[in-house]
Amino acid sequence: MTRFNPKIISNYIIDWLNNYIHELPIKGFVLGVSGGVDSAVVASLCARTNKKVLLLTMPIHQAESEYSRAKAQIAKLEDEFHNVESLDIQLTEVFDVFKSTLPSNVQQDELSLANARSRLRMTTLYSIAQTHQLLVAGTGNKIEDFGIGFFTKYGDGGVDINPIGDLLKSEVYELASYLNVIEAIRTAKPTDGLWGDNRSDEDQIGASYEELEFAFMYDGNDEDLSPRQKEVMKIYRRLNKVNKHKVTPIPVCDTSHLR
Repeated sequence: MTRFNPKIISNYIIDWLNNYIHELPIKGFVLGVSGGVDSAVVASLCARTNKKVLLLTMPIHQAESEYSRAKAQIAKLEDEFHNVESLDIQLTEVFDVFKSTLPSNVQQDELSLANARSRLRMTTLYSIAQTHQLLVAGTGNKIEDFGIGFFTKYGDGGVDINPIGDLLKSEVYELASYLNVIEAIRTAKPTDGLWGDNRSDEDQIGASYEELEFAFMYDGNDEDLSPRQKEVMKIYRRLNKVNKHKVTPIPVCDTSHLR
């Protein structure tokens, strides 16, 4: 296996993005910038396509630290690239009204409401994408999208195209450094920002991305693992199993043999 080369990878992804929309009636890309490294890297890659890029902040009871990081990264890209524009869509009030219309037991379900935040943002992205003739660019990495399914179905998983879906989290960080993503994002703890508090991805998952990458690629005997590695493997396999419905295509009941 050759060493990860961020220059080669970034140039390849940029060309891939341009080639994908070459014959489509599409002007460019839209995505939400959360203040995390994945969306910052995708925004930086899309900016380098020289196509129209619209970057959105969509706070819903958002932690100020996340929101300010996102705004700083967007400002940097707007300053560097003529094709980059931004919109700030305040969704807190919309979310609160939506929440108030739900049955009381759903209003008490934190996970359901966290996913609803993500789906509201997806709806916003597609509304704006259609008006501006843009594709919604996804920001999920390989571990999240194909390892443990750490995303919201029809939320941040609802996209048209995913530039970094084949990259491990560690590789995303290498790209972030190469693409000069702001330091505040590169050093922040990864978080999905769906809870309105300071919980990180690791807090939710129970393992770091470094540990999950090990589990994702491990094909040896479990007896050779340390106690912590065995624990991580258990976490990884459990999430991989329960989230199969996210990472595999929607099943269609084939009735052709009955006709």
